Amino acid sequence: QVQLVESGGGSVQAGGSLRLSCAASGYTYSSYCMCWFRQTPGKERETVAAIDSDGTTSYADSVKGRFTIYRDNAKNTLYLEMNNLEPEDTAMYYCAADRTDVVVAGGKCYGKGWPFAYRGQGTQVTVSS
Repeated sequence: QVQLVESGGGSVQAGGSLRLSCAASGYTYSSYCMCWFRQTPGKERETVAAIDSDGTTSYADSVKGRFTIYRDNAKNTLYLEMNNLEPEDTAMYYCAADRTDVVVAGGKCYGKGWPFAYRGQGTQVTVSS
């Protein structure tokens, strides 16, 4: 059974930091491109960061320089380090797996995106001003 379980969300003030984690199981994690996307009610879904199995990364312009995506293939875990958070970063954050194992510009994996091969249930991030 495939599972992606996010953790690490919470409430912080603007300028603060959070680290999200995504524990993967039930599939060959190391062979997939992994990404983080976020969604807020009434707004378009946005993929913010992606990483392939070799560690090549890509970021959306909205988070470049503030967010860092990385992965530990030995632990089947994906991370998103978020610094200098802004109220506009408030959203539910999800991790997802893409079969193509290729990143492209804009924080995305090469595949078709939503609904992704696998995705988690999300963790809420709230940034107050």
